[in-house]
Amino acid sequence: MAGSRRIEVLLEDQTPHKWIVPLTEDNFQAFFSKGNQTVRKVFGEGSLFSPMLFGKFFDPSDAFPLWEFEADVLLSVLRASGCCQVDWGMNDKEYVLKAELPGAGAGAGEDCVQVCVEKGKILEINGQWTDHHKARDWKSGHWWEHGFVRRIEVPENADWKKTEVTVKNDIIIEIKIPMKSSASPTRKSDDSE
Repeated sequence: MAGSRRIEVLLEDQTPHKWIVPLTEDNFQAFFSKGNQTVRKVFGEGSLFSPMLFGKFFDPSDAFPLWEFEADVLLSVLRASGCCQVDWGMNDKEYVLKAELPGAGAGAGEDCVQVCVEKGKILEINGQWTDHHKARDWKSGHWWEHGFVRRIEVPENADWKKTEVTVKNDIIIEIKIPMKSSASPTRKSDDSE
């Protein structure tokens, strides 16, 4: 059994010119339709890195305000079909994201995953899924042909400098972002009650 392993969280942008080529729905459909089993595992239904995760096409290299939405609502169709490989939520102390890495039998894995918090505003999870093409600048071209990404907006009350990332059993990535001590979780629905 592999157990758990911590991943270092980078607190500054290592590649400033990344994600300059947006993934469009047409590009994705063409790429995915030609894809092999690995492509389907990395970008398929239920994957955190799928452009279709939120029910309609959304470029994973664009930041998404994940914690503004209830996982139960946004992922209900995927959960009903048994395809869901991701979950998120929060409690009184922290924001939590758990997701299956595309590496489980897909040629990627925890060794290729990088987590970065950019300027305290964007949490980015990325990695390469191709073995044979370890290009240094893969993030600035047609990145989906070489790797995966999901960019998430960091909540305003998050203590992003204390973000912790753990990979469990070489399959599940768990990200915990503590809340600032004076902050308490708020939801739009809580304000209206």
